[in-house]
Amino acid sequence: MKSLKKKRRIQILIAAGLALVVAVVLIGYGFRDGINLYRSPSQLAETTPDPDEYFQLGGLVKEGSITATEGVAFDFVITDGVAEVPVSYVGRDPAPDLFTEGQGTIAKGYFREGRFQADDLLAKHDETYMPKEVMDTLKETGVYQDPNS
Repeated sequence: MKSLKKKRRIQILIAAGLALVVAVVLIGYGFRDGINLYRSPSQLAETTPDPDEYFQLGGLVKEGSITATEGVAFDFVITDGVAEVPVSYVGRDPAPDLFTEGQGTIAKGYFREGRFQADDLLAKHDETYMPKEVMDTLKETGVYQDPNS
């Protein structure tokens, strides 16, 4: 009788362990594209990421750097006042209306062969907004200027 209870407990523990492993694998699979790390141009200059790593690059669009290529594709430079990163945007949509030179932006994509290849752009949604990550980066480098002052 005791050996039957012992077998049942072992079976329950094995089933619970397998369920835990399956849950962890499914959560990891679900987050594989959902976890996008943010980097500034200075951080990118310090450590080059793997070419297959999808992440967010944020900073200011450098004055005079936007050059149209064809269709919705164009090139520009993101800077944090210390380092600059050339960006090629090839997305499905045109640039956001408020995407302009000297303004904060976040590009999502891959860093390959010395150039950031963006497939999505986030820009401010009003005259004074700047993404928190970009603002923090610019404050660290001493470039940030409060638009309300």
